[in-house]
Amino acid sequence: MFMGTNVVSGAATALVVATGSRTYFGTLASRATAVDPTPNAFQAGVNSVSWLLIRFALVMVPIVFLVNGFTKGDWLQAFLFALSVAVGLTPEMLPMIVTSTLAKGAVLLSRKKVVVKRLDAIQNFGAMDVLCTDKTGTLTQDKIALARHADAYGQDTDEVLNFAFLNSFYQTGLKNLLDRAVLARVELAAELKLKDAYRKVDEIPFDFERRRMSVVVAALVAGQDQHHELICKGAVEEVLAACTDVRTQDPTDASLDGERTMPTLPLDAALLARTQAVTAGLNAEGLRVVAVAVKTLPPGQTTYSVADEIGLTLIGYIAFLDPPKESAAPALKKLAAHGITVKVLTGDNDLVTRQVCHQVGLPSEAVLLGAQIESLSDEALKAAAESHSIFAKLSPLHKERIVRALRASGHVVGFMGDGINDAPALRAADIGISVDSAVDIAKEAADIILLEKSLLVLDDGVVEGRTTFCNMLKYIRMTASSNFGNVLSVLVASAFLPFLPMLPLQLLVQNLLYDIGQTGIPFDNVDAELVAKPLKWNPRDIGRFMLFFGPISSVFDIATFALMWWVFDANSVARQTLFQSGWFVVGLLTQTLVVHMIRTPKLPFIESRASAPLIVMTVAIMALGLWLPMGPLAGDFRLQALPASYFVWLAGILLAYCTLTTVMKRIYVRRFGWQ
Repeated sequence: MFMGTNVVSGAATALVVATGSRTYFGTLASRATAVDPTPNAFQAGVNSVSWLLIRFALVMVPIVFLVNGFTKGDWLQAFLFALSVAVGLTPEMLPMIVTSTLAKGAVLLSRKKVVVKRLDAIQNFGAMDVLCTDKTGTLTQDKIALARHADAYGQDTDEVLNFAFLNSFYQTGLKNLLDRAVLARVELAAELKLKDAYRKVDEIPFDFERRRMSVVVAALVAGQDQHHELICKGAVEEVLAACTDVRTQDPTDASLDGERTMPTLPLDAALLARTQAVTAGLNAEGLRVVAVAVKTLPPGQTTYSVADEIGLTLIGYIAFLDPPKESAAPALKKLAAHGITVKVLTGDNDLVTRQVCHQVGLPSEAVLLGAQIESLSDEALKAAAESHSIFAKLSPLHKERIVRALRASGHVVGFMGDGINDAPALRAADIGISVDSAVDIAKEAADIILLEKSLLVLDDGVVEGRTTFCNMLKYIRMTASSNFGNVLSVLVASAFLPFLPMLPLQLLVQNLLYDIGQTGIPFDNVDAELVAKPLKWNPRDIGRFMLFFGPISSVFDIATFALMWWVFDANSVARQTLFQSGWFVVGLLTQTLVVHMIRTPKLPFIESRASAPLIVMTVAIMALGLWLPMGPLAGDFRLQALPASYFVWLAGILLAYCTLTTVMKRIYVRRFGWQ
């Protein structure tokens, strides 16, 4: 028995034919719990950015060391200074910024009925550009009602309903929404009559390959088994494949002893086309159709298997209505507005799926079926997955293949599912999304759990994920560009100054204060325009941003060097402390202000305002930076008080820095876009 199997009643002899991972359920479980060696979008992005910064440090730090060693002749001091530069180049606050940003996002998402199981899934949420979802319960109301019970020709008949009831009532598997709808439709009096007229003999359980299940009951006459009826219920194509005849009308009693005549016709090509036209008509009405077939057998047999599902007689269909959610169409429009393509992956009939998708506004012209996927290579499936929006009659492994094909095409893929058959695809996706009412294996495989099965909730989560990503990207961009500018300034100063432009201790203190000032970034506001489209890690963009904005700070650093050298006569080793104090203040204030200058493509403080925590941290660090050289701790950090006229020049430098950065930002946006 599988772990979690419940024996409700009765006794049986079990023959073990496969165990563990060799069973079908075990295959699904191994797929769902396997560790995918392919990094998801977040992991790949962080790795690429990290290597960008590492390569930059590996190039620049040795250059700083050699320049200072050759120009100053003090190799120990040059080594310590280069080591301090290496520390300054390291974005040591990145783990804290990323973790706190993700944690804050998780808290906000929980208020929107989204529970995050894995923190890095939040960024994948924002980067997602393709959402694969099931139809039932997501696009539809998940409130299935039995709408029709008709014979093979489309005429309503109670015989089909009665046999469907016996199948649903006596099957011991997990009763799905269709079974519950059938059981709820039969009135109590008829239910009691059917229970008295039949007893269960055996059953042939459902599986995803046959897509049908059968129950064998004994028809009782005077308390004795008169004959057995094998009642098969399942997907239309699969049931028809097991049929050889079609019931032409209701059975009629031929005698008082209960013998009945069963008017049937062979299921030839013409009759098959006629029955398929009936089901197509029901599907076109948006009804989900299940075929019902029977086979009358002598009463001697007690055990049955799949081999007995042959030579069946089709008696008709039961059709279910699961209307689209009123919120589905608006939610799909919101997702499309946010750059997310929705693809429907379902095991249901293609005609029903197409009708539902048409009602909610999804493209419904082309449908790819599971049988067609079987014959496609991985490369062919990549192309097909791009060009199709609806995939029907899928097995669990078909869904997994489609998700992997989309990821191989460069998409960040989300998959939303709640059943056992969804578990492999949930694990294969960049972000697996399930609901709190899902089966345990689906929730285990998911990264995010929705407390409400709604695409509107999903859209809220996507926006929050992008907000989180934007704030992480702010820190990386600002750190990379300001550090690059600092290193350029250090190289220029080291080549021409007879002393270090800043002592290792001062460089480390400046870097510490700057990093503390960034702790408000996780709580910062994000412009609505920046979360309108999927956001992905792009190391090339970060490198370009660094090279574009980094030298701006170097321009004003060099201007500060000239100011301190010629205006304030800090041009000798004896007056190096004044020089270092002047650059310490300018460097710290420009690095802190740059947070506001490049956190948004808009005009800072006017068109886009930072959050209160970030503004408070900025003001606090700038005030502390001004106080350190002027206060009692100046000597501890080898700093000294700056003359009053310095602060006039400081205001001019900061104003010019903000102006030039704004101009360059406009140029950058026009040429490259913001992100």
